[in-house]
Amino acid sequence: MSYKVTLIPGDGIGPSIVEEAVKVVEATGVEIEWEVKEAGEGAMEKYGTPLPEEVLESIRRNKVALKGPITTPVGSGFRSVNVALRKMLTLYANLRPAITFPGVHGIPFDNIDLVMVRENTEGLYSGVEHFVDEDKTAAESIKIITRKASERIIRFAFEYARREKRRKVTLVHKANILKFTDGLFLEIGKEISLQYPDVEFEDRIIDNMCMQLVKKPYLYDVIVTMNLYGDILSDLCAGLVGGLGLAPSANVGEGLAAVFEPVHGSAPKYTGKNKVNPCATILSAAMMLKYLGEREKGEAIYRAIREVICEGTSLTYDLIENPDKSVGTREIGTAIAQKVKELLNA
Repeated sequence: MSYKVTLIPGDGIGPSIVEEAVKVVEATGVEIEWEVKEAGEGAMEKYGTPLPEEVLESIRRNKVALKGPITTPVGSGFRSVNVALRKMLTLYANLRPAITFPGVHGIPFDNIDLVMVRENTEGLYSGVEHFVDEDKTAAESIKIITRKASERIIRFAFEYARREKRRKVTLVHKANILKFTDGLFLEIGKEISLQYPDVEFEDRIIDNMCMQLVKKPYLYDVIVTMNLYGDILSDLCAGLVGGLGLAPSANVGEGLAAVFEPVHGSAPKYTGKNKVNPCATILSAAMMLKYLGEREKGEAIYRAIREVICEGTSLTYDLIENPDKSVGTREIGTAIAQKVKELLNA
């Protein structure tokens, strides 16, 4: 079966790491027709907007996109291209796995396998704010939490846990203080949990959750939370497994649209230097394949990355103890692609 996928190379290091992800996907043998679309700084120069309508039309038409990191140009009218993309396509669920790959230098744990399920459309992160006086001496942010969005994301977390045969959902909140907003989120979580007796449910206050993740992350499985908390916690989890270079994500929404992308930014200072780790983008591509139903091929990419890291001879500077022995973006991408072919042909 062949698929048509929107490909957004992005800015800075985006094109180089997306190139490696495409190389690895092609190594799986899955037939994909890539529809390349430009967004970010280059699009701003050509079209006067960092997010042209044709990008949105392409994703709506193809239903699936693989995207590199994007820099939001100053003065573009967008707080964030990523946030705008999620809102315009109603990509309400953000999945961010954190998985230990043995052999990564400096990681404190060797048995982490958890997934952050983050609400993507409302809460403080959505940026509803303003100054409250003419002199701009005070500002106010508005945190809106709705039953509709809360039910949608919490049910998504439970359905994901059931489908992936995971044991537990942990809901994170600050309902002890924010009794109306976070209190509503927690109340809805408790209600929905009753409909999934096969999945264990618990809740944690956000500050306690941070401590628990640092001390005992292996106790957690699927974590569901609101927008801002999810943004912060997912970076914490990435740090536990080796950094943002190993942090993929998926943004899934209504109408079966989904955008897969690395969590990290565009790192313009590394543009063209063949230096950065493309694994987050490659892992995002693996998530995309699994989403498309090519589960075996997606799992092969995970296994290939695991084996390449374990072998330790083709690692970028962030994964290895001695950076002098590191390789570049293209080299690790080639090693992973070759390993994928070996695994699938074994």
